Amino acid sequence: MLEIRWHSRAGQGAVTGAKGLGSVVAETGKEVQAFAFYGSAKRGASMTAYNRIDDKKILNHEKYMNPDYVFILDPGLAYTDDITANATDETKYIITSHLSKDEVIAKIPALHGIEDRVFVLDCFTIAQETIGRAIPNTPMLGAFMKVSGMFELEYFQNAMKSVLSKLPQKIIDANMVAIERAYNEVH
Repeated sequence: MLEIRWHSRAGQGAVTGAKGLGSVVAETGKEVQAFAFYGSAKRGASMTAYNRIDDKKILNHEKYMNPDYVFILDPGLAYTDDITANATDETKYIITSHLSKDEVIAKIPALHGIEDRVFVLDCFTIAQETIGRAIPNTPMLGAFMKVSGMFELEYFQNAMKSVLSKLPQKIIDANMVAIERAYNEVH
């Protein structure tokens, strides 16, 4: 089973991103879960979202997991949340930050010694420059496609077009650019 934990603030699109990823994966015939846990339901409050993906029926409905991937959509949460909680020796971290990977790791002691499993990119800037709003969920998914190799970029973009189909074409196109840019910029 593949497990993903999203650290975000309400309003940054983590729930929408988790559901979007779930929709894309469900189209392949896999079983999926996408859900969230809110502390306070106010915009800007810290929250977590989750995905589970498996070939067989998923019976576990708890929020507790040993994540294979941890997405940090808000850079401040990398310092305040326990982003390594219940991590395994294989857990990979994709962190939104304007800082370099070396700077991020230097500031977060929990990431020392696992540098090869930490990936950094500035999802806020990518979203702002492509979509026109600093909502980092689709850039995070683009980075995840690169890091995980789950889907080829073009396949994922086409699948996401279907997920975003209720939005204006201009917004769909901007999200495709954001996904591709994040895919190319994550390191």
